[in-house]
Amino acid sequence: MAVTATRTRQKSSSSKSIRVESRSSASVLHLLIAVSGIYTSFLTWAVLQERISTTSYGPNNRVFRASLVINTIQSFCAAIVGYIYTRYTSSSTKESSAIFPNRKVIFQYALVATTSSLASPFGYASLKHIDYLTLLLGKSCKLLPVMALHVLIFRKKYTWSKYFVVFAVTVGVSLFTLYHPSSSKKAAQATSSSSLYGLLLLAINLLFDGLTNSTQDHIFHTQPTINGPKMMCGINVAATVLTSVFLLTPISGQLEDALEFFQLYPQVLYDILLFSLCGAIGQVFIFFTLSKFGSLTLVTVTVTRKMMSMLLSVVWFNHKLTPGQWAGVVMVFGGVGAEALMKYFEKKSRVGKDAVSRKAD
Repeated sequence: MAVTATRTRQKSSSSKSIRVESRSSASVLHLLIAVSGIYTSFLTWAVLQERISTTSYGPNNRVFRASLVINTIQSFCAAIVGYIYTRYTSSSTKESSAIFPNRKVIFQYALVATTSSLASPFGYASLKHIDYLTLLLGKSCKLLPVMALHVLIFRKKYTWSKYFVVFAVTVGVSLFTLYHPSSSKKAAQATSSSSLYGLLLLAINLLFDGLTNSTQDHIFHTQPTINGPKMMCGINVAATVLTSVFLLTPISGQLEDALEFFQLYPQVLYDILLFSLCGAIGQVFIFFTLSKFGSLTLVTVTVTRKMMSMLLSVVWFNHKLTPGQWAGVVMVFGGVGAEALMKYFEKKSRVGKDAVSRKAD
């Protein structure tokens, strides 16, 4: 009887181990799919964003400045893709596919839509005072506001390795900005105070981005019926309504300017539509990552994606970097890479402890 009981426990332990390894393999596969989707979609998205926001159209060399129009078209496309994504992943019951299940979630969607809609204009406005590469590297500092808001608002605690990543990324961005070549066109046109003003606008953009990511995480924890597809659709519907209402007010003035620009230079409209489609597909993978792995994993993935976008921008648009700027790039990559390596060893250590515990049982 004792031998039979022992064999039964061994079989049970073995089946548990197989299930844990299976879940771990599935988790790694899901993360690889998510990372591949984010990289492919947003590397294309980044090239189109730089083309739309910094390059000129037509013989008069006009630059498209109606950032809210870009946001509205992008959120509208993302809402449609998000709805299709929701219908595909939800069951046929009305309750399970409800995008707005209660009033509280409507308010939360509206809050995220507001912060994300406010973030983008500050990012585009900063491009008048800093170049696109500085914007991309600065966006890599999103880890800092996300962590700060998690600690201050949601009382979350982090390991020392997380703070090391934030320090490395911040120092890297500082080096990149400090060693900006003075011979570049942007530096020749902008004064030192103008560049500082651009960094201030970028800091506001990062603050709103951080609030957006933290609130999204909070929604997942407080609304059990909400998943990635539903959140994607709901937030983009709220953002489309919000920005459309503002565009129709006399205060904006961007809608008329955009329509005139589209008539004169239709190429920009095609670029914006392709840009929005890439963003919408990318959001599918972003919300999938957010719901499966949380906001810090998502931010780590998007930070490395921004770094790849920056390197692609250097090659695609023939930008030149100084040795000091390359040192900043290495600091950012090194910080994020070290954090990923530490997470890998922590997870491996936990798996080893679980295996020892199962053998002891």
